[in-house]
Parts: sequence; structure tokens; C-alpha cells
Amino acid sequence: MISKYSPMKKILIAITSVALLTAVVSSCSKKIDEAYANPNADVRVPVEKLLPGIISCMAGNSAGHGPLNDIRFAGKFIQNFLFCNSLGEWDQMGNRPGTDNAASMWRIHFYDIGQNCNNMIKWGIEEEKWDYAGVGKAIFAWSWLILTDYHGEVINPAEAFNTGALTFSYTTQDVIYAYVRQLCHEAIAYLNTTGGAASQANLAIGDQYFYNGDVNKWKKFVYGILARSFHHLTNKGSYQADSVLYYSNLSINDNADNAMVKFASTGISGNTNFFGPLRGNLASTLVVTETAIRQSAFVADLMSGLNSAFPAVADPRAMYLLRTNTNGTFKGLQPNKGQTVITANDRPESFWGISQAAGVNNTAPGTDNNCRYLFRNASEFPVMTAAEIQFIIAEALFRTGDKPGARAAYKKGIELNFDMLMNTYSTNVPAPNLLTTTIRDNFVNNVAVVPAAANLTLTHIMMQKYIALYIHGTFETWVDMRRYHYTDLDPNTGQQVYRGFTPPSGSDLYANNGGKLIYRTRPRFNSEYVWNLNELTRIGATALDYHTKECWFSLP
Repeated sequence: MISKYSPMKKILIAITSVALLTAVVSSCSKKIDEAYANPNADVRVPVEKLLPGIISCMAGNSAGHGPLNDIRFAGKFIQNFLFCNSLGEWDQMGNRPGTDNAASMWRIHFYDIGQNCNNMIKWGIEEEKWDYAGVGKAIFAWSWLILTDYHGEVINPAEAFNTGALTFSYTTQDVIYAYVRQLCHEAIAYLNTTGGAASQANLAIGDQYFYNGDVNKWKKFVYGILARSFHHLTNKGSYQADSVLYYSNLSINDNADNAMVKFASTGISGNTNFFGPLRGNLASTLVVTETAIRQSAFVADLMSGLNSAFPAVADPRAMYLLRTNTNGTFKGLQPNKGQTVITANDRPESFWGISQAAGVNNTAPGTDNNCRYLFRNASEFPVMTAAEIQFIIAEALFRTGDKPGARAAYKKGIELNFDMLMNTYSTNVPAPNLLTTTIRDNFVNNVAVVPAAANLTLTHIMMQKYIALYIHGTFETWVDMRRYHYTDLDPNTGQQVYRGFTPPSGSDLYANNGGKLIYRTRPRFNSEYVWNLNELTRIGATALDYHTKECWFSLP
């Protein structure tokens, strides 16, 4: 017999009370929800209204979060640009503990895209809008792949969007890669499905600023994700060049099919390019901040003929991508040195075209009349381009021993990049520096740039790919550089594949690195280190040098 004071009796009473209370609250809640709809947002919205916001996330236009925000950090690891002062942790291939810096991709994947994309897929299927379901799967595949390449181990997709959980387990990168490919094939299946409520006109309502409802272009984008997923694994014995080539050939092979996020740019922040002066995301006069950036010496030398990969070759694209200085030359910064070590007249203009001769001055201009490339308010932002796909083909063919085929793809990749710049990014380029087909052809016919097939090297391919993906392709370039461990040697030449690239070392390398280079960024602080610490401890993410742990994709 149980005493009226026994612990067991108290437990039974507690359980019964909770059960009764739950039933009452549940019943009450249902009636309240039915009687009073959410005053702030509809419980269910048209999928056509969900897609524009999801697409904007692909170009970092979600409240300052997303890929472009993280490009400001990862771009320093690959020396697309560097901090205009010394003491920048990111220039040092480090991190800033206790902050969400360099983790915006985490936020947009799990939050901004997250349930919005899940709902778009679910409701798209229910409403027989198969194209919206396919687009949702495609965007998730793109997002998962970038996320895992950027962070390494991430939350298990099987748990990721469980709204009833407070903590989540992580899984390994190979699992995420398999899931990315699964999503890609599911996306293709839905994009191939016709009938129901699927139509180009209806898809274009939500897809106005990407592919305008063209499912064939969406399919090419998906095939590009598949090509990336297979090509990232070049260091593995299981690398499948045939799969890379198969999906690349089905992917984007013409600039008309480039995956580009476009902006209405009506003078408000929400529909304007993240890097444009209106947003002000590159403006700062603080001594230590990650936003005030200038082009690196590595890229300036590469495009000025000072890099031994392309000796004495002045790249005519430089005026599109880079900024000159008061002397009219292209100079750049070294990691963790800042610009004060450079003679005033040699300091490069800011990416908004503001002279730096008088010192640090990165205030956003009132207009973008002197801005160009990706730094105008209305500049389209490339997510995947035909040039990138051709360089993937070139490297894959080179690895199979097909040098003539590799040379043809390499040459085409350069030409496509020239054409994209000519057709999309000529605004505000000085008239004498405008590209033409003749200038393009003279460049690719220079044997110092495009040698005979027998003389083609990995250095040629990877360095020209670096230029073609400058800034917009930061994540892919970082994947490439990590595949080559930054300073791996080309077996055919005995020199670095990335000729002239010098990572920070000694006191210029982040103290917690232990002499090692960066290979991943940490998970987002506020969601993971605050709420999910046990799981981070399990995978070793609490170690001071966790960011130097090599990712699975680049391991043998």
C-alpha cells in the first residue's frame, strides 16, 4: 500500500495533473487559434510570396546576413581583399570568439531559408506547383553544400528543422554531401513534372529576380551543384571525373543561363545590393573592424603582370574588378599589414572608388556614380556562372590526361568571363578601358595566358578560375585553395599551384592556430555555443584551434 506521503503517490498525482492540464490547454489552444488568427502573419501564405525572400538570401540580402556578409571574412583567407588596418583576426586566418562573425551562412540556412523553404516545398507539392517544390529543393541543395564546405560538420538534416527540439546532433560531411545529391535529384524530378498548377508564368511571379520562371535554367543550376559536389573531392581516390564532366555538361554553359540574383534597387536597403554604397556594408572608420577592406597585393600583382604565372601580362579585366591608386597603378595589401605601410599614393581606392591617399577613409559615397562591378546598388550578384563550370571541366579533363580538351575548356572559361564583364558590369568603367571582343581575343591568343595544350598546367587553370570567380565566387575559391592546401606544388612544374600566394605566418598568423592555416569556420555562436555546447564539445569544436581542422572534402 502506498502512503499518502510517499514519493510514488506524489509522482502519480503530478503526472495526472500535468496530463489534465495539457488536455485542457490543448483544447483551449485549438479554439483560440480558430477564433483569433495570427495578427502579425498568415498561418499559410502563397508560395509565390515565399520565394522572393528565399532568393534574396542567396545574395546576402536578409537583414545584413547571408553569403555576402560571410564573403567579407572568407575573402580574406584567399586574399581577394584584406583589412585596411593591421590586427584583423580574419587577415590572420583566425576568428573572433564569442561573436557571430563569419557565421551568417549558418543563420540564413537554418533560419531565413529554413522553414520558409520547407513550407514552400510542402505547400508547392500540396498545390501541385511542382516547379516551386523543385526550386525549393534546389536552393536547399545549394545551401547545404555551401554550409558544410564552410563549417565542416553541421547539424544532421534529419533533425535540423525539428521545431520541438532545443538541441541538435551533428553529422559528418560525407552524409551532407550524399543528402545534397539526393536533394538535387529530387529537385530535377519536380522540375521535370508538368501539369497541375505548374507554369512558367506562375513560377515567374516568385522568381522575378533570378530565372524568371525558366525551369530549364533552374535544372542547369541544379546540375552545377551536382558538378561541384563531385569535383570538390579531387583529393580522394574515389574522385569521379566522369561524373564531374557529365553534370558539368548538363549545367550552365552560356552566360544567358548564369545564376544571378538581381535587385529592384528602388532606393531602399531591402532591395539593394549588399555591397552597394546605400547599404554601407563596407564602410567603417574604426581601427579594428572586418568591414573596411581593400584589394590584396596577391590579386593586384596577378592582374598586373607581376605574378610569375602570367609574367608581364597586364590583364584588361583589372579595371573592372580592381581599383587603381593616385599613381594610376594597381597595388594591394599584405595580410595583417594594413595600408599604412604602403606609400600614400600607392594605396588602392576603396571598392567604391574613394581615394585613400590621405589615409583611412571608407565613408560610403552619396551615390554609386563611381562604383562598378559588384559594388553598385543595382549590381547583379552571380551565384553560379558558365565560366566557373568551364574551369571545373578544364580541371577534370586535365586530371584525366586530356590536355587538349582541358585547354579548350580553359580558354572558353576565360572568354565567358570576359563576356560576362562586358555585358553586365561595364557601368562606370572608364571609356578607354572598356572591354571588346578584340581585346578578349588578343588576351586568350597570348601563349603566356593560353599555352599549347602540352604546356597547360594546373596553375593556369586555377589562377584564371580565381580571377573569374573574384569575390562573388569566394566560397568556391576557398574550397579550391583548401583542396590544394593553399601552397601545394604542381607536380608538373614543382612550383605552387597558386603561384605567388603567401599565407600569413609568424606573428601575422592568428595565435590560437598553433602555426596551422584555417580550414573551416566555427558554427554560429548564439545558436550553437550558447545552446548546443555539449554537441560542440563532442565534435571538438570547443578547441581553440578547431578552425584549423581540415574538412572531409579535401582529405584523401
